[in-house]
Amino acid sequence: MQPTVIKAVNESGFNFKALLAVALLCLTGPSLAAEEKALTGQPVLSVTAANAGQGAEAVAAANDEASVSINQADAEQLASILKGVGLKKAESIVRYREQNGPFTQIEQLQEVPGIGPALFERNRARLKM
Repeated sequence: MQPTVIKAVNESGFNFKALLAVALLCLTGPSLAAEEKALTGQPVLSVTAANAGQGAEAVAAANDEASVSINQADAEQLASILKGVGLKKAESIVRYREQNGPFTQIEQLQEVPGIGPALFERNRARLKM
């Protein structure tokens, strides 16, 4: 005699165990991400963005959302947000701003020694006045 297996499936074939597992993942995902961020100090891709089928594109979009004011930011802020700009170049930006006054156009950033057209274009979306 074979044992009878009881499944948690209703007449339409819906699996309640799978639904419960998905619900638990949705509820614990954000809190686990927050806990990981607190432990590592690094931002974590949200479960929503990862599950939206965007993957690396979502990460790139999240990184592109950060912007910095070229007239107000200090060197550390500039270096942390701008790609390809370390502390030395960021200090050059601040020094140029102190010597020449505030920037009147974002394109003026290219007048700073060490900031060429390629570096400027790479960071254009991250720059604001």
